[in-house]
Amino acid sequence: MADTTPDTPLRSPLEHAAGRLAAATRASEGAVRLAEVPFLTQVDVRLDPKGPAVDALGPALGFRLPLEPNTAVRAGEFTALWLGPDEWLVVGPPRGGRELESRIREAAGDEPVAVADVSGQRTTLLVSGPRARDLLAHGCPLDLHPRAFGAGRCAQTTLGRTQAVVVARDEPRAGFWVLVRASFAGHLTDWLLDAATEYITGRPAAAALPAS
Repeated sequence: MADTTPDTPLRSPLEHAAGRLAAATRASEGAVRLAEVPFLTQVDVRLDPKGPAVDALGPALGFRLPLEPNTAVRAGEFTALWLGPDEWLVVGPPRGGRELESRIREAAGDEPVAVADVSGQRTTLLVSGPRARDLLAHGCPLDLHPRAFGAGRCAQTTLGRTQAVVVARDEPRAGFWVLVRASFAGHLTDWLLDAATEYITGRPAAAALPAS
């Protein structure tokens, strides 16, 4: 992704695919809904989960970092994803990386913490609709049944042979976020569009597929 300073025009990694994603959504008659959610702030945080910094960050973020593996916590516009025993990804509105990074550092004070704005590293795909779980299950090794991967769960995994972070969102009918490295976003989008043809009705499947 390009520089995210306020005066710099932004171009998302999947700007070129917006039409195909929208076409697949229309063609499926709502069975699956696909769209890019570009430019989300993403700040990587590493600290001792048993240290005082965990509690110190709570007021700064508006919630306590999740300590249960593969869970996500949301408050307002921010969501924290558990990525590992000492690593989290805090996701928020666009263009907020520097401010959020500073806020976390200030809250941690003298406690050891590593904070990095990685907003340009990934983009986010929204996969929702009644068949969203079925669509993801075509290429994801996770058990995506709601009993195993319900709202508020997240995991680093592979989807369509691409490394990604999958998040089951806790908002009504919000579906899933799929966070993928920008360099692999095009490949994953092509895979999703191909897999989605199973749910397309009322028009030729080729309308949603990338040109061969």
